[in-house]
Amino acid sequence: MREILIVILVVGLVVSLPYFFPEKEAPQLTDHELRELALSLNLKPTPTDFKTLLKIIDNPQNLLSKEKIALGKLLFFDPLLSKDKDISCASCHKLDEGGDDNLATAIGHRGQANPSHLNSPTVLNAALATSQFWDARAKDVEAQAHGPIQASFEMNMTPEELVARLNAIPSYKEIFKRVFPEDINGGINFDNITKAIGAYERTLLTRGSFDEFLEGDNNAISEKAKRGLELFINKGCKGCHTGMSVGGLSIQKFPLRRNIADLFNVTFSPDFKTIDTTFPFKNTGGFLGKDGSKTFRVPILRNVTETSPYFHNGAVKDIEKAVWIMGKYQLGIDFSESQIDEIVAFLKTLQGEIIEYRFDD
Repeated sequence: MREILIVILVVGLVVSLPYFFPEKEAPQLTDHELRELALSLNLKPTPTDFKTLLKIIDNPQNLLSKEKIALGKLLFFDPLLSKDKDISCASCHKLDEGGDDNLATAIGHRGQANPSHLNSPTVLNAALATSQFWDARAKDVEAQAHGPIQASFEMNMTPEELVARLNAIPSYKEIFKRVFPEDINGGINFDNITKAIGAYERTLLTRGSFDEFLEGDNNAISEKAKRGLELFINKGCKGCHTGMSVGGLSIQKFPLRRNIADLFNVTFSPDFKTIDTTFPFKNTGGFLGKDGSKTFRVPILRNVTETSPYFHNGAVKDIEKAVWIMGKYQLGIDFSESQIDEIVAFLKTLQGEIIEYRFDD
């Protein structure tokens, strides 16, 4: 009993320390200092011209061309790619709604839900990421395109069925032959289908007011958003959410930290013999990331304020709660309400429109 009391006292002391010795906030940086700091930490603006884009996202194994991108766009929106001809890539990746479907779990062929209750990641800016899917199992957008088409609970097509279906359409035969002239079989094969889709997805980059700020416009974002950006950098969010995509460049353990309060908020297994404190929310679907190791591809934060619900199984609806969870369980910081509001104000500056690239630049 004495030992328990000592533990409680020690924990209480540790928890109370911030109240007796509050962390001193650093003075707010000037606009120039904040911009230079962000740029030095690899938070970069999205380019507006196609030549610069090519240097960043072109794939040596799938060189981009105007014709290939146009073919990929046709395929991306075509429901012929699904078994019942009712689902396209755009069904789960709505380009005008953040690049996802705003559902807790993706719904596919004949209303089937993803068996692991996985949330559809955004396709916007996905080409900037170093891997695809929540468990990072695909290396690029071309490899990613192989999965949903064949998954029984998504589009439910076999490569053979899809090739036969497209070969029966004269216009597709003509376009594929023109885009892939080196293919002696006319160009329509499963790899070329996914290469075309990947080529189009590589152009789905967005720009928002944050890009304008990084390029020198001090008035592009609000003072509140600037404070949020400074918090985002100084508190450690930028450690994982970095690069032009503001995320998607690494896989990380989640959660990194546990909270003593979690001991009083646990989920029991059906036999009441074990408890689950794996995540700070109910882990519907039971997904545990890459190889069951509780590691996940870091989400891309561009347009994040449009892609609710959050986390791999869509367990959290509000962006404010998602920010609080990330602070508490990844950084060990209990963000105040005002800090959360400032960080969210910054995240809203990452909301942007798809860039209409001129392919003849």
